[in-house]
Amino acid sequence: MSQTAKPPSSTQDTPGAFPVEPFPQQESPVTGPQSISQAVKARRSEYITKKQVRIKVGTWNVASIHGTEKDLQGWFIEGLGAHGLSESTADLSLQVHNSTRPEKENQRLAAIEPVEQQEARRARKKITLPRNDVSAVPGGAEIGLYVLGLQELIDVSSASEALKLFTDPGPANKWKDAMNKGLPKGYIKVAEQQLVGLLLLVYASPEIAPTVSSVSSTSVGTGFMGYVGNKGGVAIRMVLGETTRMAFVNCHLAAGSDSTSLTRRNWDCSQIASRVKFEPITDSTGVQEEFGDKIGDEDFAFWFGDLNYRLEVMPGEDVRRLLLLHTRNEYDLNNKSKRKIDTELGYVNAPIDEPKSPAVSQHSEQESETSSINLDPEDDPASLYTTLQSLLPHDQLRKQMKQQKAFHDGWREGDINFLPTYKYDIGSVGMFDSGEKRRGPSWCDRILYRTRRDLLEYNKRFLEEEEARRKDKDMEVRGIDSPEDNDVLFDYDPNTDGNADEYDYDENDDNNTESSPALVETRNGFEDSVVLDQYTSHQRVLSSDHKPLDAVFTLTYDSVDAELRARVHQEVARELDKAENEGRPGLTIVIDQHKELDVVERKEAIDSSEKPSDNPVQAEEDVNSLNFGKLRFNIPKRRTITVANTGGVPASWYFADRSAVEGEAVDVTKAGVTPSWIDLKIEKQSDNENTNQGALRQYTLQPGETANIEVTATVKDLDLVRGLNEGKLWLEDVLLLRVVNGRDHFLPASGEWMPTCFGRSLEELTTILEGVRPSQSSSDTLPSPIGRNTTAEQPRLSAPRELFTLTEAIQDLIERAIAEQSMISSSDDVPPPWSPDSVYSGWPFDTTSFESRYSTRLPEIESLIRESLDTAHSITDSFPPDTSSIQRLEALCSTMMYFLHSLYDGIINPTLWSQIETQLTSLEKSQPKGPQPEDVQSTVQEILSQRPVASVCWTFIVFMLKKVLGEIAPPPPPPAPPIETLELAQPRTSESSSRKSADEDRDLESTLNTSTTTTPTKTNRPPLAATASSFFGSLRGRRARATTDSSTSSSAAVAANSTTNTVAATTTTKHQQLPPEEEQQRLKAEKHLATVRAEYARIFADLVIRWEGGCGGGGKSPQKEKDKERKARERRKRAVVEAFLLA
Repeated sequence: MSQTAKPPSSTQDTPGAFPVEPFPQQESPVTGPQSISQAVKARRSEYITKKQVRIKVGTWNVASIHGTEKDLQGWFIEGLGAHGLSESTADLSLQVHNSTRPEKENQRLAAIEPVEQQEARRARKKITLPRNDVSAVPGGAEIGLYVLGLQELIDVSSASEALKLFTDPGPANKWKDAMNKGLPKGYIKVAEQQLVGLLLLVYASPEIAPTVSSVSSTSVGTGFMGYVGNKGGVAIRMVLGETTRMAFVNCHLAAGSDSTSLTRRNWDCSQIASRVKFEPITDSTGVQEEFGDKIGDEDFAFWFGDLNYRLEVMPGEDVRRLLLLHTRNEYDLNNKSKRKIDTELGYVNAPIDEPKSPAVSQHSEQESETSSINLDPEDDPASLYTTLQSLLPHDQLRKQMKQQKAFHDGWREGDINFLPTYKYDIGSVGMFDSGEKRRGPSWCDRILYRTRRDLLEYNKRFLEEEEARRKDKDMEVRGIDSPEDNDVLFDYDPNTDGNADEYDYDENDDNNTESSPALVETRNGFEDSVVLDQYTSHQRVLSSDHKPLDAVFTLTYDSVDAELRARVHQEVARELDKAENEGRPGLTIVIDQHKELDVVERKEAIDSSEKPSDNPVQAEEDVNSLNFGKLRFNIPKRRTITVANTGGVPASWYFADRSAVEGEAVDVTKAGVTPSWIDLKIEKQSDNENTNQGALRQYTLQPGETANIEVTATVKDLDLVRGLNEGKLWLEDVLLLRVVNGRDHFLPASGEWMPTCFGRSLEELTTILEGVRPSQSSSDTLPSPIGRNTTAEQPRLSAPRELFTLTEAIQDLIERAIAEQSMISSSDDVPPPWSPDSVYSGWPFDTTSFESRYSTRLPEIESLIRESLDTAHSITDSFPPDTSSIQRLEALCSTMMYFLHSLYDGIINPTLWSQIETQLTSLEKSQPKGPQPEDVQSTVQEILSQRPVASVCWTFIVFMLKKVLGEIAPPPPPPAPPIETLELAQPRTSESSSRKSADEDRDLESTLNTSTTTTPTKTNRPPLAATASSFFGSLRGRRARATTDSSTSSSAAVAANSTTNTVAATTTTKHQQLPPEEEQQRLKAEKHLATVRAEYARIFADLVIRWEGGCGGGGKSPQKEKDKERKARERRKRAVVEAFLLA
């Protein structure tokens, strides 16, 4: 059973239609990218290698002081500025980096510039680090990732700076320059983010940088009104080695030591954590996650900056004095800072040459005694370590973590064995704020970190605690925990007992220092670990009131080896492809390479004495493509496709909608199974034959079964034809045959377009002198009686050659076709279509009346006629020898009507018709009985003169119609005039007839002259009327001969009507009566003439006239209009055509 497989333009909108992908409920064994990715992931041990990278995180509040960037290289990259202090103030964990010999270490430390000398030479915009300093912290090329967080690049307390609508990159540029200058060669910046005075920079070594991916940065302002950037945070997310997600947050929280400021700091922290949103991660296969990451989705997080948490409970002045007792030991007696500290501590120093005061001597003796005893700092009650441990329980950050108000969800910090980082006198190593405010020292600058395991453990504890509280509350409601009902040894209330936080056991303290790193299972299922190697401040940096702080981490992580993974991916794809092919349905597509000849090619082969059936493929072509060769307008060509099931299982297949190819954007220009110029006919019943007609048809072949598909290419869509003629479109497309659970088959389809005269405009056709595809002998074959405008720039015809050829041929054939048909027909036959007794009144322009409508030869003859027009050959030579005159005539008429239909904007375009319709409306109002034909003619002729080519074409069509009308419906003889006026009427008849004929000739000449002379002409370009004079003269002669051959039908009819009207106006006496049979025949002929004339007007009104919103060759669909307006327009259009047929 044949089945046309081309669906409507949109099958999804059809009620009850199958989806674009039929039978989606079937399980598909086809392996997609996801299953391949899973298979590759299962073998990740083959391409994953363990790597280590050292990450250095630094933070510094530079207090918007110029020149601080000079110290960046020393303390952050080279690890300087932490040595050279006495044992009482130095970080106990520090030693000379990379030193293996203690004696050498002592020598190097002794060579470091003393503190008093360092402070004495300190100057603005100069390096303030001590000379001869040695590295105390890993740096240089040992570090794989440098992460630097800076605060207060600008004065954020200034409203003009904080409220700027843009971020000034100037201050950040000098810090980036300092980093680029100080880092070893090959390090590159992989990420950065700035928010007003906050800056976060990430630099990677040449080995690490290529493994960094999915970098995303963002910022959150929490300052004025909760959104301004004078306070807030900046964050960066990256993926290391395609496995490990890392997040870095640099923040500057609210300042102040009161409780309100503390609450605001906690709020700032929560806002940053909740409002940070990163972009979705795209993996190596190109698959993007649905949502972006937030804080908590990473594997390792580092939060640092000026957190501004202070020491509470203890008075700030007491803390200052306590710590100054330790920092004073860094100076000799003559140092300015030493004297300032002693003054604040109450020590009175005598001149150098005088004896020491008792107080000083006593203090010195105590120091001497203490120093003579070499105690462990942890056991020495006077050591800095003991002092720091006594202050840390008062640290707000630690207390907020214990109270679960901030950074309580798994965040950790290294041991603090260094002095508070805030606030110092600028240019001083150990002099805490001696200004008016005398701010208490605090560890404002901090570096925290957290692993995914820490967060998961916190969440687990939180849920357990919530569950325990829920049970306790439930038991309390039920009265189970009442003291009267339970014997308890202790009455413990976890909400009130143990409020002395400094004495509480903190389970987080056990996690601060890890002897062995705990494995962290990442989101991607890998096992990584991180160890804090060093956490210290750089006390000897003097350029800011904050001391810089850094921490060094060692990250052990799984990294993807790209080459090994590519190798594994190839192996997996090959294995899966082999497994799938063994069980998936398989189809073999065979395209018949025998090229079918169309009617034109067969005629050309016959004319050249070649066998039409022998047409092998000469050029080497793709055997899997549908090449239709030369494609002509409205001439079909066919190819055959054989589909065979060569697999071992049943195969279901269908032609998929080309606009819904998986993985590609929907292309609305490719809607449907096939393009508009291709049709499919499948010689097999579909599986869903009885479903909605708009559904895609699916077919099933059993193993070994075949099906044939006939593919027909026909270019007949006028919009497509116009695009092909203009070279904007091509006959190239791809059909998609989709096998359910199998592979797709792509069938390229193409053809070579043969340009045609159809689908063009009148102006375009007049520039084509010898046909759109002229042959060598075309100019000798077809004469050119049409007037031509010949200029040096653009030769142009007065009218399309094709229209003249068609109208001339129809006029030549009409009389012969009628005579030939009359000779072979008998009285018993069905009346011919031009007979008054026929049911058809529009022959030969009504295709339903064609004698040859049941013959298959009509399309072939029309194709040959179109080819003759395109190649400028003689139409007479294009007819097969055995073609009858009536078949030729009907083929010519059908071709001409389609030619008029295909004209872009028609003959009377919308602009001209709008003017004509306006004039006709005015005539209708001024003439209640309707406009007179002569008024309609003059109106149309005057307006058509604006478009000369339309005026000439209109003349061709009118002459042709009047010629055909005179042959098939000649005017009947006029009724006999009255006896009394018979002799007087005859002269009037002759005079009226001759005057009418002369008027017609003048009208025609006026029309042609008007249509050609109203258009402005260029210099040296002759008028169209002058160049076409010989042609228009021949037309007038032909018209006169046509009138004579039809027994002076038109002149006699007009004369008879004029005589009859004259007599009727002057006499009412008796008339000469015709015999009843003759009178009946006359009336019948009159009725037939009127009917045919009206039918011709109806047919040609739509062919030659275009209007705004109208359909036809213009290609626009009709707009909605009222029925009354539509009927009035149709009436006016027909009235225009009929007015010229009445003349």
